[in-house]
Amino acid sequence: MTHSVSVIIPTYNRIRTLSRALDSVLAQTRKIDEIIVIDDGSTDATVDLVLDSYPQVRLLQQQNLGVSAARNHGIKKATGDWIALLDSDDRWLPTKLEAQFALVEHHPGHRLCHTEEIWIRNGTRVNQMHKHRKSGGYIYSQCLPLCVISPSSALLHRTLFEEVGLFDEALPACEDYDLWLRICAREPVLFVDAPQIEKHGGHEDQLSRKHWGMDRFRIRALETILADDLLTPAQRRETVAMLLRKAEILEQGARKRGKLQRADHYRQLIQRHAGETAVKQEGRNPGNGVESA
Repeated sequence: MTHSVSVIIPTYNRIRTLSRALDSVLAQTRKIDEIIVIDDGSTDATVDLVLDSYPQVRLLQQQNLGVSAARNHGIKKATGDWIALLDSDDRWLPTKLEAQFALVEHHPGHRLCHTEEIWIRNGTRVNQMHKHRKSGGYIYSQCLPLCVISPSSALLHRTLFEEVGLFDEALPACEDYDLWLRICAREPVLFVDAPQIEKHGGHEDQLSRKHWGMDRFRIRALETILADDLLTPAQRRETVAMLLRKAEILEQGARKRGKLQRADHYRQLIQRHAGETAVKQEGRNPGNGVESA
């Protein structure tokens, strides 16, 4: 079976790393049908670089609206059956797409495939912590604490976006965490256990360095998926438990720093969801102790 693939690369003032990302796409051992760079209002020479050095790349330009809006713009314009994401500061290894499509061919029906990765921080290779361990299958539970799928490793069938929606442009960060929750609550994912990307970090313009308290945005994503009435009873219990854990930590931190209004917000959130859990527990049939996951 022939699979067409569009590569989506959002970028903002990253002329120093964009060539590395693009060169890694052009070096793939598997044919690529379309490469789209979305310039998110850069003020450096990004546009000139793409136009002058990469004539095979489709360049889209927009005002500075953030990475989610840039990715969504590219996804909407893409023509491929499959969407491969790549951040402009990361790099693919040459066999990345070949390895993913080989797995897709052996497991038809799966619509999200991600890969193991190599971490580079400030030019030096570092080991991932256990909490960042990657895996495949039904991984909704593993997705709850933090993001365990890197956008740069993700290959998605475009029908997924039609069913679960695009990236949430209202989230300044953790927009990938939000999307993986919506997908992984529904279906299993494939995982290539050999590293296929280099994930580069440590630079000042990383979103994780730009925003304090990333769990603020994860809590918003958890509230969103709880409101969708999508989850099984077991998934819902896990999701509420994770939201309460994160909210308690943020409340304690806010009170310690004298941010009482913020602390009260999280206390109200805790009370609302703790109360919901208590009501659901009281309503359970004690004779039916097994719930499907």
